[in-house]
Amino acid sequence: MGVNGWVDIHGHFSPPMSEEARQSFFDLANKNCFLLSEPWKWTYQDTLSYMDKANIKFQFLSNIPGSYDALKASNDYGASIVTQHPSRFGLLAAIPTENPGNALSEIARARGSLKADGYAVTCCYDGTYLSDPKLDPVWEELNRLQAVVFIHPNAVAPPTLGRPQPLIEVAFETCRTLVSMLYGGHFARYPDIKFIVAHCGGTLPVLASRLQLLGCASWVPNPRGLTPDEIKTQLSSLYLDTAASCPSGLGPALEMTSPSHIEYGADCGVACSTEETMEANKAALLNYERLSKAEIDAIGTNVLSLFPRVAARLNDSM
Repeated sequence: MGVNGWVDIHGHFSPPMSEEARQSFFDLANKNCFLLSEPWKWTYQDTLSYMDKANIKFQFLSNIPGSYDALKASNDYGASIVTQHPSRFGLLAAIPTENPGNALSEIARARGSLKADGYAVTCCYDGTYLSDPKLDPVWEELNRLQAVVFIHPNAVAPPTLGRPQPLIEVAFETCRTLVSMLYGGHFARYPDIKFIVAHCGGTLPVLASRLQLLGCASWVPNPRGLTPDEIKTQLSSLYLDTAASCPSGLGPALEMTSPSHIEYGADCGVACSTEETMEANKAALLNYERLSKAEIDAIGTNVLSLFPRVAARLNDSM
């Protein structure tokens, strides 16, 4: 089974940086047990080259720098790439979720002058988790806009027990954040937001049955009175991408949600992914025995149902 014209929800990018900045990133990565042999460099030309080899028709780009100024500059650069290649790239504009005012301002700018296709957030931005009540106005606005929001863990963090954050900690951080949002009522209060979660939802699908079994017990703080059925329903509403998760992540994901909520993601454009690892992950998806060929093919383009404007853009380019 092959791939033809798939759409990748999980692509990263980096704005051009000086050699000094690249060296600083290299030094920080190695300090954090992320062992690089040389400073990392991203170009859209390299990404397009891989997409052509892999038969990936279109990729959504996201990047969430740690400072507000850098985040805005990154969104500007991402938008410029989409302007140059509208039939190959889309932009998920980063939202700075440590400050509600800044977040609302960037949402408006992204929707207006940047013409972003959706939004990207990280689980914990500068110490603020997505479930923090101060972000309620941000979620209210995104719900009003019926926005698509891509949730990605923070991979640039200190190592744990000598291993870099992107290896396994990102999966735990994703689960931790989503469980807090679940108990905070975010998926119930903001039903018009379509949440796409990176890496097959991290460890959340594995623990979904545990949450349904134990999450409403008397010893668990449950201020909104969630029931097991509500937990099941709300978790099933999430969309999950396939990045760095196949095949073992697919089974729990399909227990938690439906095949129509599984989106293809390559995790392209970061130092922790290579062409070899992305192709191995894609091959594991293509050969997954619990899904039919038609269901696997659909995963390659499922995400377009959430982005009708992108779908129209692609149709116009044909």
